[in-house]
Amino acid sequence: MERLFIDTDIVLDLLSERLPFYTYSARLFTLADKGEIDLYLSSLAFNNIDYLLSKQHGKAESRRILSQFKLLINVLAVDDKIISLALSSSFPDFEDAIQYFCAIENNLSVLVTRNLKDYKLAEIPVMTAETYLKRN
Repeated sequence: MERLFIDTDIVLDLLSERLPFYTYSARLFTLADKGEIDLYLSSLAFNNIDYLLSKQHGKAESRRILSQFKLLINVLAVDDKIISLALSSSFPDFEDAIQYFCAIENNLSVLVTRNLKDYKLAEIPVMTAETYLKRN
């Protein structure tokens, strides 16, 4: 079974129903719900998603949404090694570096994001949800 790292923007596309990206993110998470792929997210992303959803829906509703969402995803720890790798990397965006090294350290095969330009240094395939779905 393919193991994919999901960037924060893909999750927000789903949970905030951001068009036109919602359709692709929903299809991706449906595959996970059916057990056809495994999806992973960093613990850092959960914090960022909660912050943004709280602004949109309020704190209680954000936690309710995230509790339901958590059933579809595996949460990965951001540890000392990941932070050290991100700090010493050439990635222009520190958060993207953390996400990338979280995927690498957990041996994930693909990183799914809409932010392709910030992952030019990646050594694993990086693609949008749309591209991933069309590939399979």
